[in-house]
Formats: sequence, C-alpha cells, structure tokens
Amino acid sequence: MIGYFGPEGTFTHQALLTLGKQDGWKDFIDPNDVKPYSTVQRALDAVREGEVEASLVPIENSVEGGVSATLDYLARPGADQLQIRAEVVIAVEFELVARPGTTLDQVKTIVTHPHAAAQCREWVAENVPGAVIMEKGSTAAAAQEVAKPDSAFDAAICAAVAGELYGLVSLASGISDNEAAETRFILATQAGSPTERTGADKTTLVAFMRVDRSGALLEILQQFAVRGVNLCRIESRPTKTMLGSYCFSIDAEGHISDLRLAETLQGLKRVCKDVIY
Repeated sequence: MIGYFGPEGTFTHQALLTLGKQDGWKDFIDPNDVKPYSTVQRALDAVREGEVEASLVPIENSVEGGVSATLDYLARPGADQLQIRAEVVIAVEFELVARPGTTLDQVKTIVTHPHAAAQCREWVAENVPGAVIMEKGSTAAAAQEVAKPDSAFDAAICAAVAGELYGLVSLASGISDNEAAETRFILATQAGSPTERTGADKTTLVAFMRVDRSGALLEILQQFAVRGVNLCRIESRPTKTMLGSYCFSIDAEGHISDLRLAETLQGLKRVCKDVIY
C-alpha cells in the first residue's frame, strides 16, 4: 500500500496517479491500493511505522517555494530516516468551483489551501472583487466543504478532479496568476540501498551548523563549491530548539554514490554538527 497527503482529489493524489503510470513504478503503485493521510507528518510517519511501503508528499512549489511540513518532517534528528526514491513534477491548474446554480457574481466567500490562495490572489481580486478567501487543509477538503448544502462558503479553488469528485460546477478554469506554476512531489520510503543512477539525480540533505558564527554558512557552501557540485535548492529551517537556531535543507545535483558528492558529504560531516541525508 502507498500513502499520500490527501484526501482524494488533491494535487498530491493526482501526482501519485501520474507517477504510477511511469515506467519503473507501474508495478509498485496500484491506484486501487493507496491511502490518504490528513497531514504530511502523518503520511511520513506511516512509512516509518510500516503502515505503508511509501508515501508521496509535496516538497516544492515554483511559486511558494519549499513545503515547510515536508522539509521539517522528512529529516528529523532522532527519527528513523527516510529515503527519497522518486520525484514527480506536475503543472498546477486551478478552477473556481461551486454548487450547481451558483453564479460568479454570487460568490462572496472562497475556501482553499493556503498555497492555492497565494497563487490565485490576483485573479480573484480582479474577477471576484470583494470576495473573502479562507484557508483549508487541502484543495480537495475545500471542495468537499463547499459541496455541503449548508456550507458557509460559496466557492472553492481546487483541481478540476476535486470539483468533479464532489459534484460541483466550474465557474472559471485556468485561474492561476502564474500559468507556468508547478509543484514537485517526492516518494519517500524507509532508508535502504541507494536507487540506481538515472543521469538526472538529486540528493536531498539537511546540514546543522556546529556553531552559529560568522561564516558558518559559507563554510558549508564551500564544501559544494570546491568540488563543483551544483545546488538546486537551499532553505533555512528552524531547528525547533530555540529562537534563532537554524539548519539548512539542501538539494544538490548528483547521485549519492558519485565521487564528488560523496566527498562533499564527508566534508560537511567535518564542519557540521550533523548531516542527515
């Protein structure tokens, strides 16, 4: 069984079905044997606890950046470590949906996920002026809420599949402020042997500074620079121990068994308090 950050009808669900159609994953992902989880943390913990073989969660959006919950719970000090086995990127296309009979000029309250709200804010301001946007845990949950006859919300911003799932009608499609918006999802399993090289590999790691001092980040970055390892993403995240204490979540180009990357990891272990990968 494969888990994902749900419920059914979310972009994560769509991404899971997309990955399941790709060569190498058709036999691993059965679309009829998947399980949604209400939070990213629960989806990842389900892998650690052996409830599912793997879980798919969002890790990065081209508009909003990294997904904090995934970055924080993917590599937690003291927790059983997980391994990223695959990634899938899908275009993010939103629709404004409502109960049958609702017209665009009747929409006063809209519910959606925070990332969706941020990506459609300009369209809403221009086309539904005065409408108030409220936030929900997922776009699918927003559609489910609007589908209730006594719902306090007039419309939801979600994927087309979610609107269809809950019997809603589309008032407008393609409403994202950035038509090129994409979200990257990763499939996490329990730690094991590295996957085979694909030629387009990435390694995700979290580096914890040994001492918070001037030049500490530079020292970390130099481990990559001197070995010619390119970074795809770097973000600071709180360590959740004390105010002002941060670690760095990093995506680097290359396979973990590549000589340059292996030497980089060894260098990081010398200058960092801890390195999780």
